[in-house]
Amino acid sequence: MSSRLSTLVGSVVQAALAPHPVDRYLELVDPMVTWRDLRAEVVAVRRATPRTVTLTLRPTRQWKGHQAGQYVQVSTVINGVRHSRCFSPANAAGDRRDNIELTITAHDDGFVSRHLYDHARVGTVVGLDQAAGDFTLPADPGRSVVFISGGSGVTPVLSMLRTLVARDYRGSMTFVHYARSAADVAYSAELHNLAALYPNLDLRLHYTRGASPDHFTGEHLAGIPDDAQIFLCGPATLMDAVRSHGETAGFADRLHTEAFTLTIPEVDPNEPVTGQLSFTDSGVTAENDGRTILEQAESAGLSPESGCRMGICFSCTKVKKSGCTRNVLTGETDTEADTHIQLCVNAPVGDVEIEV
Repeated sequence: MSSRLSTLVGSVVQAALAPHPVDRYLELVDPMVTWRDLRAEVVAVRRATPRTVTLTLRPTRQWKGHQAGQYVQVSTVINGVRHSRCFSPANAAGDRRDNIELTITAHDDGFVSRHLYDHARVGTVVGLDQAAGDFTLPADPGRSVVFISGGSGVTPVLSMLRTLVARDYRGSMTFVHYARSAADVAYSAELHNLAALYPNLDLRLHYTRGASPDHFTGEHLAGIPDDAQIFLCGPATLMDAVRSHGETAGFADRLHTEAFTLTIPEVDPNEPVTGQLSFTDSGVTAENDGRTILEQAESAGLSPESGCRMGICFSCTKVKKSGCTRNVLTGETDTEADTHIQLCVNAPVGDVEIEV
């Protein structure tokens, strides 16, 4: 069947089964049988550390594969409400035939990560979006690469490392990783095995808990080649320290970064926070407390759709009917009415009406 004919048939079937999409009916029979929706079934679960769970996912036929370093948006239903978060595959770059490996750290305040850590089982089906993101390994990475990661930031750079190993890359590779302790390195055994098998891989593990916390210093990059391409993913403190060092060490133009947490500046206690936040679709109002609209909506008992919570995936985009908002990443304000904004990175300035 041609793609054009398939699309036509799909439209006819969709119309016949209105008001619900075809996949809402198919999932009653088998959640992995879908017409358009991309989903994945958990086929293996491993808990390598006390705080992480590694899920192997078998995606449905719509999956297009991923490039090393990209992320996917995973959605799951918790207490009857669908929640989404972004995670980076740890497996080497692959095509539509490959499974997806996600290692998820269950943070204390991680609502979705904690749920998946506690409840993901073989047979669990989750929603999935196609891989996205520009933090990717180039086709030609040059003669040397350096990977720097902290905590759960290990997954995208591990995907890059595994991809280079699969390509039989002969250049020099340096892998610098920061964790609370040796027990918190989810891929410790694999990393040590790779370092033993490949003389061109220099593994440097640092631990931040204990009598002498080993946080980043420029000495941790001693001896790296002057032309190395550097890939960085980790907590804001680590990334800020590496960026600062890169400016003085002369590798800022060769530094590629991916952030997996959003650093939102605290509200200035000397700056008055005023106004009322009105959620027009829900009929709920709340006094503005200065936080992002997404956080205030959730505090008001609402559950707007969201994903990355850091301004990347756009799944929390809603229409602002009126009022002024401030982008917490850029500081820019927007007073235009009937405009789309991202709830996770915008805070109200005065009275704001939003379609939630």
